[in-house]
Amino acid sequence: MAKQKKQPRPKAQTPKGFRDYFGAEVTARAEMLIQIAEVYHRYGFDALETSAVETVEALGKFLPDVDRPNEGVFAWQEEDDGDWLALRYDMTAPLARVFAQHRNDLPTPYRRYTMGPVWRNEKPGPGRFRQFYQCDADTVGSGSVASDAEICAMLSDTLEAVGIERGDYIVRVNNRKVLNGVMEVAGVLDPSDPAKFEAERGIVLRAIDKLDRLGLDGVRALLGEGREDESGDFTKGAGLNADQAEVVIGFMEAKRATGAETVARLRELVQGSDMGIEGVAELEEIAALLDAQGYGPDRIELDPSVVRGLGYYTGPVYEAELTFEILDEKGRKRQFGSVAGGGRYDDLVKRFTGQTVPATGVSIGVDRLLAALDAKGRLEKAAQGPVVVTVMDRDRMADYQSMVAELRQAGIRAEVYLGNPKNFGNQLKYADRRGSPVAVIEGADEKANGKVQIKDLILGAQIAENATLEEWRERPSQFEVPRDQLVAKIHEILDEQGEANGQ
Repeated sequence: MAKQKKQPRPKAQTPKGFRDYFGAEVTARAEMLIQIAEVYHRYGFDALETSAVETVEALGKFLPDVDRPNEGVFAWQEEDDGDWLALRYDMTAPLARVFAQHRNDLPTPYRRYTMGPVWRNEKPGPGRFRQFYQCDADTVGSGSVASDAEICAMLSDTLEAVGIERGDYIVRVNNRKVLNGVMEVAGVLDPSDPAKFEAERGIVLRAIDKLDRLGLDGVRALLGEGREDESGDFTKGAGLNADQAEVVIGFMEAKRATGAETVARLRELVQGSDMGIEGVAELEEIAALLDAQGYGPDRIELDPSVVRGLGYYTGPVYEAELTFEILDEKGRKRQFGSVAGGGRYDDLVKRFTGQTVPATGVSIGVDRLLAALDAKGRLEKAAQGPVVVTVMDRDRMADYQSMVAELRQAGIRAEVYLGNPKNFGNQLKYADRRGSPVAVIEGADEKANGKVQIKDLILGAQIAENATLEEWRERPSQFEVPRDQLVAKIHEILDEQGEANGQ
């Protein structure tokens, strides 16, 4: 009888393009989501939570950098009815489906915010993952550009609420109607036949959206025949001739010192295009509305280089860029870049209803925003661990559990050591590894005398590292207190630790 082949063990590794998040990271993200939600809620937006799975038909084909249906999403076909389902790649397509499905029960305009993970089946790279968190806010049912101005103002307030100081970011605003007007002037858009040159326009949009990464030369190559990247991969270009490409480049370079000057230059570029003139007028109105609310060019500015890569935008588009410098993995200075973006998408709900429903919204990349705060030194590297009650006698586990119950009821994070209690040193090593601020010790003698030992682990570590013997005696890090003073003494130590850390 042949010997049965032993099955290899599965590899303990994260799938490519995904990552795991641990305690402090999860806590920081949760706190940020609360801060963002508070701003959204203050602006009158209601929470909505949609399914992580949508039909491929409902999601549509709007992802950037993809040319085939279902590419860019994680999709599968149901066995029973043959329907294709997919993990959502953003929060906007599900909103369009929800509004179309429940429009008779929802107020119009409908203002909602949502937050959660999205999935994109794209090539992963440094800092580019296939699963990431987004936090969106959208207004559905208002065609007024006042709703676009409101989204921009809210985005500015949100960045400041989470800790991005004024001067470290800029919200940049443009209008896809202006760009469409430029493409009409350049001869790659025919208003009488919107489908004509559709593929070329898509490539132009994606090329302009990559200006910050590729520079003008890289964009110019994509507007023409195409571009080969450092890995040897070739990206097909839009096939524009030199004159056509220069019209688009002129649009990208239209930004001037003031918003009024930028608008004047854009109006020159779109002469002959009714759609372009309409877009310029909308930009003027947005700028006036923001100015009336006190949002000047130090926070929000007009910038023609903003186009957004997704294909469903129909009017104003906006992007939040962090302007401070960080060091990359090679020690080179670079700006952090975009952390949020959005725009108007008046045709998305129409796919379901057949009727145009105006909508506009913004999406914040939560993971990128957390990385930005970390780069600025505004995130705690490690969350404080729980108070650890050590186990001196395993037969007295009920006593130790009683202690942690008292601490938890007093609002103090606490746990009993549940490993092998034989080696007390290992218990303190465990507490250190957990980042515990305090350890509680009650042996047989302490129990008999109604006492408990409380060890300030933070102060103890500082003294052991820096202090002389005399200073050790002056600043004890371990205290013996009556058992009924356990909670009060730990509160006192935690308060002192918080003051020492500037909290």
